[in-house]
Amino acid sequence: MDTTRVSREYVGVASIRGPLMVVEGTTDVGFDEMVEVLGPQGDRRIGRVLSVSRDAAVVEVFEGTSGLSIPSTAIRFLGRPLTVPVSLEMLGRIFDGLGRPIDGGPEPLAREWRDINGSPINPSARAYPSEFIQTGISTIDGMNTLVRGQKLPIFSASGLQHNTLAAQIASQARIARREEFCIVFAAMGIVRDVATFFQRRFEESGALENSALFLNLAEDPSTERVATPRMALTVAEYLAFQEGKHVLVILTDMTNYCEALREISSAREEVPARRGYPGYLYSDLAAIYERTGRIKGVEGSITQMPILTMPNDDITHPVPDLTGYITEGQIVLSRELGLKNIYPPVDVLPSLSRLMKDGIGEGHTRSDHPDIASQLYAAYARVKEVRSLASIIGEEELTGVDRSYLRFGEEFETRFVRQGTSEDRDINATLDLAWDIVSLLPRSELFRVTEEEIRQRYRVRKPGD
Repeated sequence: MDTTRVSREYVGVASIRGPLMVVEGTTDVGFDEMVEVLGPQGDRRIGRVLSVSRDAAVVEVFEGTSGLSIPSTAIRFLGRPLTVPVSLEMLGRIFDGLGRPIDGGPEPLAREWRDINGSPINPSARAYPSEFIQTGISTIDGMNTLVRGQKLPIFSASGLQHNTLAAQIASQARIARREEFCIVFAAMGIVRDVATFFQRRFEESGALENSALFLNLAEDPSTERVATPRMALTVAEYLAFQEGKHVLVILTDMTNYCEALREISSAREEVPARRGYPGYLYSDLAAIYERTGRIKGVEGSITQMPILTMPNDDITHPVPDLTGYITEGQIVLSRELGLKNIYPPVDVLPSLSRLMKDGIGEGHTRSDHPDIASQLYAAYARVKEVRSLASIIGEEELTGVDRSYLRFGEEFETRFVRQGTSEDRDINATLDLAWDIVSLLPRSELFRVTEEEIRQRYRVRKPGD
């Protein structure tokens, strides 16, 4: 990267509006160029050029413009994009949203500096994701399988335990050869006690020594959130494609990131699109999510699990809606299951992993995995219908088969879906549990599995079992 261009400094700005400043009389300034802002007390802030015209530039200040004055603020254009230092020494460290250490340790020795916008992967060089990842969560491993190089978001809602689930996945994720992932974790707009929770969970599980954490707090300027996921993904790209590591990237909460985009768009007086978000929200999210995958001939990989909260539990809200178009499925958390004190409250019916079929079955998990997963889906869908019918006519009026579905639904939620916050089930335990639960149904109802699988796995359940 060329960093030899002479920096240019200007004193005084034309206007300050929210996190934005307009600098007039600029020459040779580029889009997305890194900027240093010097306040009246000598404090140094970081920004970037959002737009340029013939003789003016709009600068976004990441730390905010509070305390800056129009005549005395000094602006230095550095002639290069915003960069982050990358090296193996970043593992085991905790950084703020702009990549500065906040764990009391020294600055990591930078092997090189990289543009936070990354480099796009040539589509013809991508390797198709097909290697099973074990998260230890039955509803994911058994029914919405994650594969290496996939981007699989978690759709949550305010008050649900998505933070606990994210920390659990980070500490338990393994690939088929039992190799551990490097974890790159980026939190955006979280409150301080949630940040403390993540630090403590990573330390207690031992995952911190193999992780790099980027924490942007709710009290930090929201404009930092635009840079935080890009900082994290740049480090992930270095670890995966330079050092040959398998990297799991967890981004939370993408809704807070999108709110920051909306705030900046409003300050720029751009014409709003749906729900006030900028019209480029789709392409901006795609620029983050698509920095995921595998490259032919390269050992490392990036797997991404972004987490977002759905405002008002609305899955048609622009953030989950657009995310679902870009990514390869979604894991949906249910408020109904959360109110039943079921953790993790994964609603398997609207959940989906589009690459699941390529990472399960013979050679990946077990030969019966595709069929038993399909049977679980079909049976649980029938449970929903029977529960609705029972609420109308009463359970005593149901047939014996319908009552067996009610029992199946109860055990499916309390035994298969529910598990402890540190319970790590391997895939064999998950599939064996699935067969144990479907054995509550009459054999004639098992129409998604083969006769050979039924002979090997199905057992007759006696009354009271």
